Amino acid sequence: MTSVVTGASGFLGSHITQQLSDVGRPVRALGRKSSKVDFLQQLPNVELVYGSVDDRESCFAAMEGVTGVIHAAGLVKAKSNDDFRRINTEGTEHLIHAARKHEVKRFVLVSSQAAGGPSDDAGTPVEVGKETAPVTGYGRSKLAAEKILLANDDVPSVIIRPPAIYGPRDREILIFFKSVKSGVLPLTNPIDARYSMIYGPDCANACIRALDADVKSGSVFYIDDGAPISFRQMIENVEKAVGKKAWIRIPLPPKLVRGAAALTQAYGALSNQAMMLTLDKCNELHSPGGWVCDGSQAQEALGWRPQVQFGQGVQLTAEWYRQEGWL
Repeated sequence: MTSVVTGASGFLGSHITQQLSDVGRPVRALGRKSSKVDFLQQLPNVELVYGSVDDRESCFAAMEGVTGVIHAAGLVKAKSNDDFRRINTEGTEHLIHAARKHEVKRFVLVSSQAAGGPSDDAGTPVEVGKETAPVTGYGRSKLAAEKILLANDDVPSVIIRPPAIYGPRDREILIFFKSVKSGVLPLTNPIDARYSMIYGPDCANACIRALDADVKSGSVFYIDDGAPISFRQMIENVEKAVGKKAWIRIPLPPKLVRGAAALTQAYGALSNQAMMLTLDKCNELHSPGGWVCDGSQAQEALGWRPQVQFGQGVQLTAEWYRQEGWL
């Protein structure tokens, strides 16, 4: 009963692969030849196969003889919206066609809360069927992938929409820890806006539960740790985990952030690099109601419970960063 994990060398994909391996389940880990796979090579029950979701032939080859797929590969930053569509949307479509050909029993798509959009101005938790709308090219590419999967209703599917994911092996949140450690923290988000979070290993476990759960095909679930947190509280928790306070906190007005985003976006275009801070990203940073979702349906339907909330999660993450020499 082999399962394919796409993006297996990435942050979330590596946790999914590890958890499947730990319980003796065979995994076919799909990744690019340029990916760092040292960690995966140490895991039992893991078969490494090279390819990419934007390569249709490698998708079909990876699916041969498997019973399930957890599609965790995707771009969170890109040089253009076309790149988001090529990987996040069209890449998912390649995998769907491969899953149909090989009669895969369950296709789990790791989407994002970005597909549903932020909370409204009052901070109301987003629920399935009560979404706002995606505000970034990333979110739109994820929503488009979801629609393609749901339209192919002969492929049994479950869609997972996590909020911000963090934890050991995550490089995206690392800059936050490093800024706090330096004592200088630019404040890009509204200080009292609230956010749902999910610890990486907990998110991985939810994806595996979605692979196995007896739920209706086409089900969509938000997941979270059950305790939304303000940006102010987030800073305080990271300060405690790092053991230092960010004494210099620089509130950045939205116009200034957009100016900086325009500069980094222009630099990215000149240097042919994908940048995290772009004008598009500002739409996400400056959502006044924050990003809160309601994961209660996932807990009931999948028999899943988050084990780690943000305060403990950042402690575990900081410890891992220090052990690996990242912080």
